[in-house]
Amino acid sequence: MTANPLADGRGADFSPQSGFSRAQARRGLKAALLACALAASAAAKPLFFQVVGAEPGSWSEILSSIGFQPQAAGGRAEVCVLRAGAALPAEHWLARAASGAFVILEGQSAVAEALGFRPSNRRVRVQNLEDLRRPELAVIWESAMELPVYEVPKAARVFVRERWEGAPMVAGFRHGAGGILWVATSPGTRGYERFPYLLHALSDLGLSAPFRSRRLWAFFDSSYRARADLEYLAPRWRKAGIGALHVAAWHYYEPDPQRDAWLRELVKVCHRNAILVYAWLELPHVSERFWDDHPEWREKTAVLQDARLDWRRLMNLANRDCFRAASRGVRELLDRFDWDGVNLAELYFESLEGASNPSRFTPMNDDVRREFQQARGFDPLPLFRAPEAGPERLRQFLDFRAELARRMQTEWIAEIETVRRQRPDLDLTLTHVDDRFDPGMRDAIGADAARLLPLLEQHDFTFLVEDPATIWHLGPQRYPEIARRYQPLTRRPEKLAIDINVVERYQDVYPTKQQTGSELYQLVSLAARSFGRVALYFENSIAPVDLPLLPAAASAVDRVEAIGGRLAVESRFGVGMAWDGPALVDGAVWPAADGSTLWLPPGTHLVEKAASQAPAHLLDFNGDLKTAAVRANGLEFAYSSGSRALAVLDKRPLRMEIDGAGAPFELLDEGPARFTFSLPRGQHLVAVGF
Repeated sequence: MTANPLADGRGADFSPQSGFSRAQARRGLKAALLACALAASAAAKPLFFQVVGAEPGSWSEILSSIGFQPQAAGGRAEVCVLRAGAALPAEHWLARAASGAFVILEGQSAVAEALGFRPSNRRVRVQNLEDLRRPELAVIWESAMELPVYEVPKAARVFVRERWEGAPMVAGFRHGAGGILWVATSPGTRGYERFPYLLHALSDLGLSAPFRSRRLWAFFDSSYRARADLEYLAPRWRKAGIGALHVAAWHYYEPDPQRDAWLRELVKVCHRNAILVYAWLELPHVSERFWDDHPEWREKTAVLQDARLDWRRLMNLANRDCFRAASRGVRELLDRFDWDGVNLAELYFESLEGASNPSRFTPMNDDVRREFQQARGFDPLPLFRAPEAGPERLRQFLDFRAELARRMQTEWIAEIETVRRQRPDLDLTLTHVDDRFDPGMRDAIGADAARLLPLLEQHDFTFLVEDPATIWHLGPQRYPEIARRYQPLTRRPEKLAIDINVVERYQDVYPTKQQTGSELYQLVSLAARSFGRVALYFENSIAPVDLPLLPAAASAVDRVEAIGGRLAVESRFGVGMAWDGPALVDGAVWPAADGSTLWLPPGTHLVEKAASQAPAHLLDFNGDLKTAAVRANGLEFAYSSGSRALAVLDKRPLRMEIDGAGAPFELLDEGPARFTFSLPRGQHLVAVGF
């Protein structure tokens, strides 16, 4: 008979074969009941983890990536990892699981064997895995390992197995209010080299992440979503923590009744779900029709071919007629739709290979060559036919090109500022590839952040740093390093943001070609701790299985401490905390909550159970919440936002004041128990009466 800790799907099988005596069972049950009673008194979800064993391995990186906090000495963690050398018998850990803890067993141990995870005499070479959540995904280890083939309890669910022989690699089962998860070997030194979906397996066993964010941005290209149901997608995006969608606006540059109607509907549906919508521009690509209609303004490469590179068709914006025509079209585009912001993305030149690839190198149009020749006395074109003959001259042209990119960026920022005079709530973002971590980007494409960042002192915009393709294979620790290199370049580091490219990488990477699971969560987590805003490229490339834990990865909590019956939660950017029932925050009834989440402002706040609910709730808000309070017959909250902000209440507002003055408002969506309206850009105090 095979040991089965879940013989009937509810409790442990204390048969002789399981390794437990009846006395041990009684002691374990008594401990479990006591722990259950203690757990039931807490309103907060599981918060803390501990790693038991000689070395913690990479479990801290895995668990902290979705917000779990390391347990201080003497505390009681809800997530326990048992590595080699873990003490206490199996019945102790079963009792902990019964009371709501989640116990993770790594490899071969006495506890694992007692619970039914037993190595056989057969061994298997492991390198290619099949995760049953995504069987089609290639999960390949960089180095193969020879491991025992384990028996697992009959009631355990196998999550991962060796692809060719089917040996179980990850398995687990529910037990009481908690669960047991077993892995055949360690997850690797970084935490994602072997088992991408360990956190998903814990989630399947019932473990919920303690924190969440709703501050993510995502890029969106409608050509990938032509037949998508917007009423389905928008709530899904918001649930995944997305607060703004940057929509590929070049598809809508020229008016078209059918396309325009679709985009207007997208904007409306996003606004109803508290999601902002930005016009994402990829100048000097204007639109395909603009390219077709104006061959005289097409950009040229260093081999004097039209610059049709990948999907982009690049135009010569240095030509004044071309610039004026493109500018006029962009203004009309911004006027036709109810945008919340503009993203001037990748506004520089080609290519990533720089001057070594003349067939992709831009700009080499007549206008740029003429200006350079007038300034330096020679035509740059011959440099690309014999570059070794003129390295000093090539350096002159590359420096000129970087300055030309800065001029172009400055000119287009000024164009958007002109639009903002009529649209004061319009936000502005500049997406710019990193050239501090990879300084070769300056010569490759003309990107020079140090020249551009001083503009933050003259213009209000977000500087969104994009990590270049050349470093996509590097680990999550690159994001704190990128932040460290950029912060000295500006007096406004709060306006720095980071863009993560979730795409297939051309480098040799393991265990998956595209970031997913624990790797993705570590990327997002470290990025969110390093920057005030994280953007993801792009919405459609994120695997559906990764969406549920994405807001947890972006939560960026700095500290959690249990103080008596209260929890002290510290976060730099504000955070959502999983919570059941009413709550007091800093001693007052807290109205910013949606029934399962408390939305806390930046700083340190004390959270505890309350005796009664607030009379109304701020269910959702996509600005930066500063304070919230219950007032007589209403609510009051303060916020800041780079664009207009969208607020959702569970009660219909009857009147509103902004900064002490009565303000009209229009409901964008209503009912049942959901009322959405917009608020102006900037810093404001809002009072709502019911």
